[in-house]
Amino acid sequence: MGAPLGAPGAAAASTRPSVIQLVFREKGALYAAYIPAFTEGGLFVPTTREYTLGDDIYLLLSLPEDNQRYPVAGKIAWITPANASGGRTQGVGVRFPGDDKTRLLRVKIEQILGTNISSSKPTQTL
Repeated sequence: MGAPLGAPGAAAASTRPSVIQLVFREKGALYAAYIPAFTEGGLFVPTTREYTLGDDIYLLLSLPEDNQRYPVAGKIAWITPANASGGRTQGVGVRFPGDDKTRLLRVKIEQILGTNISSSKPTQTL
């Protein structure tokens, strides 16, 4: 028999973090999505899925010219709604956790972007 509604564990399946595969084939796309304003780094993820600030999200990240996939357990730190002003893409800003593995990933992203990180070119982020 299944758990009755409202029983402990009944909502566990719906609170699991969603998993999104994010593949960056070009440096320009990575630049447009990277969020250096977050202390630990972060990425903009285009999505039409509904999220709430603070939700957990699990990213499988692929970087340009790198065959490795990097798992990131992040949190939703901002939401760009559908029909946002300025024609901005609907999606969410994911803040990276402060662990060593993700810190190394942030350094790798910043090395890939190099001097682009201080560019004034518009991005999907802050």
